[in-house]
Amino acid sequence: MSIPTKEEAQKILEEHVQDEYQSYHALMVATAMEGYAEIFGEDKNKWFVTGLLHDVDFEEYPEKHPAQALTWFKEWGYPEDMIDAVEIHAYGYNGFSKLPDSKLSAALMACDELSGIFYAYRKLNPIPFGEMKVSSIKKRLKEKAFAAKIDRTVIERGVEALGVNMDDHIQNLINFFNILASR
Repeated sequence: MSIPTKEEAQKILEEHVQDEYQSYHALMVATAMEGYAEIFGEDKNKWFVTGLLHDVDFEEYPEKHPAQALTWFKEWGYPEDMIDAVEIHAYGYNGFSKLPDSKLSAALMACDELSGIFYAYRKLNPIPFGEMKVSSIKKRLKEKAFAAKIDRTVIERGVEALGVNMDDHIQNLINFFNILASR
C-alpha cells in the first residue's frame, strides 16, 4: 500500500479539480486532518492526503461521488483505512451510509462539512481565522438557512465519533485554519 506525498497528492488534485472553492476546501480539510493527526499521534502525511483528496472526484462525477475516487484509490494502491475514510465522509450522500469506524474516518467526517461553515462564515465576515470565536461558528451552525446545504447531523456524528466536544472541535479548527492562513 502506498500513500502519495503531499506534492503528489496536490498534483492529483490539480488534475481533477479546477474549481477555486473546491481546491481551497480540500486544503482546509487537509490542514484540519493534519492537525488532528498531530493531536492523536497519527501519520500526518496520510491524514493530510486523505483530507486533500477526499472530494477529488466531486467536480467530474458529482452524481457518483465518492464512488469514482474510491475506485481510483483502490487502483492506486492506497491503504484501506484511507479508502474507508473517504467512503464514510459521504454519509447520507449518493446512497452512502457507512458510519465512522476509526479516528481517521471520524476526523474526516467531523472536519469536512464544518470547513464549509467556516468558509461561508469568512465570506460574510472577512476576518482572520484566528479572530473567529467558537460562539460565532456555533451560532451559524444553528441557523438552518446559513450554508443551508451543509448537513449538520453529519458534523455532529463525526464529532461524536471523534470523541471531542463541539466547542473544542471548533476551537481546534480555528487554530488549524489560522496556521493555514499563515503559510
